[in-house]
Amino acid sequence: MCPRKPAAAEEDFPGTPVTRGEAGYEAARSAAVWNERRPERFPEVIVRTATEADVAHAVTYARTRELRISMYSGGHNWSGSPLRDRGLLLDLSALRECHIAPAAGDAPATATVGPAVTGRELVAALTPRDLAFPVGHCPTVAVGGFLLSGGLGWNSRAWGASCADVLEIRAVTADGRTVTCSDTENPDLFWAARGAGPGFCAVVTRFRLALHPHPASIMTTSLTFPLTEVARVARWAERTARGLPPYVETAFVLMPSGPQAGTAPAGPRITVAATAFATARSEALQALEPFTGCPFGELATDRQPAAPTSFAALHEGAMSAWPPAHRYAADTLWSPESYATQLTRIADAVADAPSGKSLVLSPVLPVSEHPALLRNMAFSPLGESYLVCYAIWEDPAEDEAQVRWLREAMAAADPQGDGFRYIAETDLEADAARARRSYTPAAWDRLQEIKAQWDPDNLFHSYLAP
Repeated sequence: MCPRKPAAAEEDFPGTPVTRGEAGYEAARSAAVWNERRPERFPEVIVRTATEADVAHAVTYARTRELRISMYSGGHNWSGSPLRDRGLLLDLSALRECHIAPAAGDAPATATVGPAVTGRELVAALTPRDLAFPVGHCPTVAVGGFLLSGGLGWNSRAWGASCADVLEIRAVTADGRTVTCSDTENPDLFWAARGAGPGFCAVVTRFRLALHPHPASIMTTSLTFPLTEVARVARWAERTARGLPPYVETAFVLMPSGPQAGTAPAGPRITVAATAFATARSEALQALEPFTGCPFGELATDRQPAAPTSFAALHEGAMSAWPPAHRYAADTLWSPESYATQLTRIADAVADAPSGKSLVLSPVLPVSEHPALLRNMAFSPLGESYLVCYAIWEDPAEDEAQVRWLREAMAAADPQGDGFRYIAETDLEADAARARRSYTPAAWDRLQEIKAQWDPDNLFHSYLAP
């Protein structure tokens, strides 16, 4: 156990503190990771902040006592990056401001949100106002880590990475100052805030977001095939998806087992799901029409015709894929190869997964590559194809086997070991290059320069590594 520091006077402590060894410490530590597989790393003190002033106070407290800082808002980082040994963990989960400002003239409607606001909460606030934002696919993900990592949200092929709609942030810096960052004010820190992820060198206390008109019609459809058809399905669906309007989101889901579909037995399968975020029902139906004309549709074990849905319903569906109270390990891959190549490489591993709940998610064109939607951000798409592999299980005794399966599956998909990653969900403990390979070389170098400028004493923990 790390040595305990002397208890501080109450006025010296920001927010609500708990020190290692005190009652409530383990509950506070566990709350920092949504994943039931929590790493054995132990901050010396955990501080739950209620206000922006608490955050500034906590940063000053940590600096004067030489405690390095990590932080979390929702705890969805699969590698448990917020949990670091010895330092101070900032719990931002009480920063839940959510204020909607209507459009004014040429200015879009905006939302001012705290880092702990979840995608589900933002959808609930925006939908009655006929507004939308590219929130994360999992409803319980908080916007803090999601936006800092770039954000591959719903309809991001049309709207761009979610961080493209971040207009401004408020942040507490390593010297305890509270600053505003935007395109024109502290632009270097603003650039880093749009993609740096868990390596960001300040604490964001507030985001101001540009909002979109809510799609008039959201419709979804899907086709499921035996996993033995992976190459044929991937070639057809990728070609189809690339020809569709940008407001259609298409994704592959590969699973080792599942419920019986019609007369077909349960077993390894690949599903192609497409969702249209359109301006009219007729437009959505027309955009999804190609999925009714699959040339080998007779091989489908399940077919869901186009039907209306909503952001809330899409979120509920996602919860079945990422259920709470489970253990997770995840990794990502951007590759120059086609989807057919990548999914064929990983298919055998999926079929042999030790947990029937594990899956591979592979969205086609997961984010817009329009230059205007990639401007002034650390994030960038890094390949022609993209996938995320999730190991999902419940028994702690299986931890080693499940992590080993994930890493072997990813090695099959990336046999040369030269693929790129997405910082939000990559397996940071797999090797020391995972963080660096989540960025272009130029972006990585600039992130190091900004870190050196804004956090010269390395107060904030940077990227987790083995």
